[in-house]
Amino acid sequence: MAATVNMKRITKLLVGMIGLGGAGLFFGFVVFATTVMREPQVADPTTSADGIVVLTGGELRLSAGSRLLKQNRGKRLLISGVNPRTTKKALFSILGLEAGKFGCCVDLGYEALNTLGNAEETSRWARDKNFRSLIIVTSSYHMPRSLVELTRRMPDTELIAYPVMPAQFRSTVWWLNPLAARVILSEYLKYLPAAARLAATRYLPSWQPQETLNATTVIDIDLVKSAGKPVNKQ
Repeated sequence: MAATVNMKRITKLLVGMIGLGGAGLFFGFVVFATTVMREPQVADPTTSADGIVVLTGGELRLSAGSRLLKQNRGKRLLISGVNPRTTKKALFSILGLEAGKFGCCVDLGYEALNTLGNAEETSRWARDKNFRSLIIVTSSYHMPRSLVELTRRMPDTELIAYPVMPAQFRSTVWWLNPLAARVILSEYLKYLPAAARLAATRYLPSWQPQETLNATTVIDIDLVKSAGKPVNKQ
């Protein structure tokens, strides 16, 4: 009888813990979604950095990075994760830069296949250029995870977020749009382990995560639809 009572208590405790955990995850998702769906505030036009980094995935990101370079907000622009099939001519057309500016100040990174690869590619570029501050351009929903992965690779580098709101996010209520909801949920579920890895790296220096830099399948609702497709799926 006593064993049965104890088992019931343990079961209730486990059910309660699972319920609390589920509620915490749901609340975290609501906070995450609300944050990334908030219209990005215009950055201080006087803010600048050593370099500008665009994590590929949409034409709006590329346009934003090009605009920042035109405004001399950084010395050089890195486009990380360019599709190997994308030509410089296609990128030149999308960026809308003068030939001299494109030739002198734009670097193309072809190795990154996902966000982990973006972070590794960006860290190498910043180290080679001796850059200590970077403006990071990516979609609003992708920014939290990007900053976490970049911070883990470059803890001493100042990272300035420049989020871009995808066009479809502006024109719809995300929870009524299955595609938008799927993208945000996918990012949230990827952000949690990324944040956990960052915390473990900071507080458990000897801990080294096992991770892969292979491509992952995630829908980006702001992908470039041109033939060149200078994007990677994040």
